[in-house]
Amino acid sequence: MTVHVKRPALVHDILGRSDYAIISEIVEPGSKVLDLGCGEGELLAWLAENKQVQARGVEISGPRVQRAIAKGVSVYQGDIEQGLTDYPDAAFDYVILSQTLQETMRPLQVLREMLRVGRRGIVAFPNFSHWRVRWSHLVSGSSPRTPLFPHSWYDSPNIHFVTVQDFIDLASKEGWTIERSIFLAGHRQVSALPNLMAEMAVFQFRK
Repeated sequence: MTVHVKRPALVHDILGRSDYAIISEIVEPGSKVLDLGCGEGELLAWLAENKQVQARGVEISGPRVQRAIAKGVSVYQGDIEQGLTDYPDAAFDYVILSQTLQETMRPLQVLREMLRVGRRGIVAFPNFSHWRVRWSHLVSGSSPRTPLFPHSWYDSPNIHFVTVQDFIDLASKEGWTIERSIFLAGHRQVSALPNLMAEMAVFQFRK
């Protein structure tokens, strides 16, 4: 008898990032999308070209805003932590926050604003509870340094170190519904023990 073993799904990069590949799969064609901390607008430009979304972005860096606009993306310069007062409630189908949550001073405020101006939020972040991070801290006795978290403690852009379980607990506390959760280790999806085994987490959630 032949036993077929189900292999983890392989995730291919989009624009060099596996979290972008997952987000691009989640976002429905023709939807209204706001990307917070959008950088040079690479993801928004890809979504506009390939999924015909109505793309908007917010980015704090002036030079990055200029490069995003040069790509044909509608981006304005602003600080997402100061709120999104320019946008009315439920103005977007999706609000994206990819690999930026851990760099914000007030992450809960940012997440709440995401769900005010968007019907759904998509957040992606590196999982600080991954086994390599735990092992690095245990062995070195110092702040963990891994390929996922390569910076020294004094020059890291990361302010809040969030884990898979942290986000699940917060969603439960806030009464949010997690509609989809995808966990990645490298280019493969993780299904078992994501708080330990996942390097990257992507959540789609709503009020």
